[in-house]
Amino acid sequence: MTTLRDLFRDYRFCFSFGVLVIILIMALLSFFSPYDPTLWNVVPRDTPPSAEHLLGTDSNGQDIFWQATFAVRNSLIISLIAALISRVIAILVGMVAGYKGGSTNRVLMFISDSLLVIPLFLIMVMLAMMVRQYMNLVVLGLLLSIFGWAWDARLIRSLILSLREREFTQTAILSNTGTVKLVLNEYMPFTMPLIFSTLINNMSWAIGLEITLAFLGLVNLNIPTLGTMLTWALFYQSILLGRWWWVLTPVVLSLFLFIALYWLSVSISEYLDPRTRIQRVGA
Repeated sequence: MTTLRDLFRDYRFCFSFGVLVIILIMALLSFFSPYDPTLWNVVPRDTPPSAEHLLGTDSNGQDIFWQATFAVRNSLIISLIAALISRVIAILVGMVAGYKGGSTNRVLMFISDSLLVIPLFLIMVMLAMMVRQYMNLVVLGLLLSIFGWAWDARLIRSLILSLREREFTQTAILSNTGTVKLVLNEYMPFTMPLIFSTLINNMSWAIGLEITLAFLGLVNLNIPTLGTMLTWALFYQSILLGRWWWVLTPVVLSLFLFIALYWLSVSISEYLDPRTRIQRVGA
């Protein structure tokens, strides 16, 4: 309870928590939608918000509110797949490279540096074009996860290099502590704030990149996501035609989601960081 009270004293966490609760409720509501998100012309087209259609309808004859619930759910699924898989890769590469050092470190960092210097976006676009006919939520999440770990692996490696020189590491080695036990018991508590922060930041990165790929037409536009909603709105020139309710829905949802994820990352990382907690208690 003390932890929750400390977190809710931070306005950034309160805002993020509130926005994410609303987002999750919308995602859950998608399971109770009266409309199939893949069908067109199920409701009157281009009607403004009303009691019957809370956020109006679009030019495809779809209810924008219920489309938004599916879009939020699918965008979260893509970002979670990309973030979780890339975290596993980043943790393994970063910890192994930092702890083992030597040739292992050089090989792993060469692979990581190669992904950092090559034009990832162009390669991602090329791969997306190659697998376009098979593109779904899982494939897109896996595609993003392949390229989302390199920088975070370097951050984790840097932290492990620092921890390896601490006295408790030498004590654990002299005590014949196994590598796995040493990493889990001694290193993980120090790396958790960084891992959690990069997890949330990677979710934001994945959502933003999904929106970009959707705008380029490299994803399945029949699957509602925040990116495909915005793409359809721009395709039908909703801004010029004054259909503000259509284009503002994905824009506002994306904006609030980005802000909420960023502030959640910052607030929880600061709380989990022992140095920041000591400064806060001292203040």
